[in-house]
Amino acid sequence: MCLGAPGQIVEITDSTAVVDFWGVRRRVALDLVDEPVAAGDYVLVHVGFAIRRIAEEDLAETLAFFEAMSTEDLEGLVPPKDG
Repeated sequence: MCLGAPGQIVEITDSTAVVDFWGVRRRVALDLVDEPVAAGDYVLVHVGFAIRRIAEEDLAETLAFFEAMSTEDLEGLVPPKDG
């Protein structure tokens, strides 16, 4: 399974952008994004590429989903470390 993470564009330079993921900023490529984007837009990012702009009407639900995933109890889903 592949998972993209939502983040907010902070700045754009040529075909890359600095994207903020809950306080962590990374530079990502904009070559694959499905429509024009601007600073302030949210994008879905997978392996360093913005793959789509998140529509305003989908934003709250998308961010809530990722927030819930980050706080969910994952016991039993992750194999225990040896030792």
